[in-house]
Amino acid sequence: MALRFSLFIFIFSLHFICDFPGIFGHDEGMTIKTMEEFSGYPIHEPKYPNSLSSLSVNSDTLQKQIDELATFSDSPAPSVTRILYSEKDVLARSYIKDLMELSGLSVKEDAVGNIFGLWNGYEPELAPVLTGSHVDAIPYSGKYDGVVGVLGAIEAINVLKRSGFKPKRSLEVIMFTSEEPTRFGISCLGSRLLAGSVQLAELLKKTVDSQNISFSDASKSAGYANAKGDLSEVFLKKGSYFAFVELHIEQGPILEKEGTSIGVVTAIAAPASIKVTFEGNGGHAGAALMPERNDAGLAAAELALAVEKHVLDSGSVDTVGTVGILKLHPGAINSIPSMAHLEIDTRDIDESRRNLVIEKIHQSALAIAKKRKVILSEFEIVNQDPPALSDESITKATELACQELNLTHKKMISRAYHDSLFMARVSPMGMIFIPCYKGYSHKPEEFSSVEDIANGVKVLALTLAKLSLS
Repeated sequence: MALRFSLFIFIFSLHFICDFPGIFGHDEGMTIKTMEEFSGYPIHEPKYPNSLSSLSVNSDTLQKQIDELATFSDSPAPSVTRILYSEKDVLARSYIKDLMELSGLSVKEDAVGNIFGLWNGYEPELAPVLTGSHVDAIPYSGKYDGVVGVLGAIEAINVLKRSGFKPKRSLEVIMFTSEEPTRFGISCLGSRLLAGSVQLAELLKKTVDSQNISFSDASKSAGYANAKGDLSEVFLKKGSYFAFVELHIEQGPILEKEGTSIGVVTAIAAPASIKVTFEGNGGHAGAALMPERNDAGLAAAELALAVEKHVLDSGSVDTVGTVGILKLHPGAINSIPSMAHLEIDTRDIDESRRNLVIEKIHQSALAIAKKRKVILSEFEIVNQDPPALSDESITKATELACQELNLTHKKMISRAYHDSLFMARVSPMGMIFIPCYKGYSHKPEEFSSVEDIANGVKVLALTLAKLSLS
């Protein structure tokens, strides 16, 4: 009887607090937490949004925001060009910050312009859950790459707020600085720094763009003056976040072809970039006899085919290689190339397999140079980032969200790399893919339907809710 009376008093007190929160001041969360600890009973039950039907995406507004953001461009519609720290980039940043504030998020920026918008949970001392992407765009690209992951993240927060959900862990939205390498030749600049790249922080002190404008001057022109020039203040400690989830268009054709709503990313293939230069004697295209030639161009052509062979010989469809740049000097139709420069991209989700391909490419370059009597004057591995695996707890949360929302899904890898690759060094990571038209990306025809975007936002919202309550 005494126990029942105690429970009655406790429940009555709880209802009194909930009905008249002003009596106890602003920090209702601390009051409830104290009563939870005192009673041993959870007051904040780990419920998801009131009902799945309450996860309502404002698709018209979201599409309007995507269209409005696309107007901040240095190229005419339907293309988008938005380069780091340019006037249009600065306008886009202001637009994103305004949307964050309108959604009730606390906004802050770091020294390079990574933008954060925080929704405090009722246990704010716990590591938050982070979500977001980027909005910079390579020249003459489309309006969905990265943008869906930023505007979609803000809308996911709005979806949860409208549903009545209260996060336990804080939820935070991020817009990363410079995922694209367009201006300074460095991809995922913001997330690499967040992951603590000392090498990059030092490199940026002497980095200039094609107009010989330094990174420091460019960042200052955009309002990110760092008096000390010490970018280490951007670095995050490992474990700063409980989880990071990125919503993104697939940038490939698989989901659309199969009619699948959601891709649950299990791994991100990381690239290695290689620069190779052969040098020969050159000469007149008519006068120099074939047996006496030292043709740097043919050496480069042979190496390009060797790249294809080594990739195919790996035995895995996940190994890919591309010779994206091949330049010949002097570049005249009647002149034997005296120099050939190649830039090679090779990727795999298996780091050791990818590195074996790189070693085989190197051995081929040496053998070709010897056979063709040219000089291998350069073989530089520019970057060799490790791949990243998605965290199982995040992929499970995403799969469960898809099931609860009755959306078809499949596990898949990302062959393009994203800021998630580097955020995996800070916290557990996961990615959510939505279909895009014919897999098009980095071109004006890039497109995802309103329905597919809404599905992605719902899955993201529910995944964030689950992770927040973990």
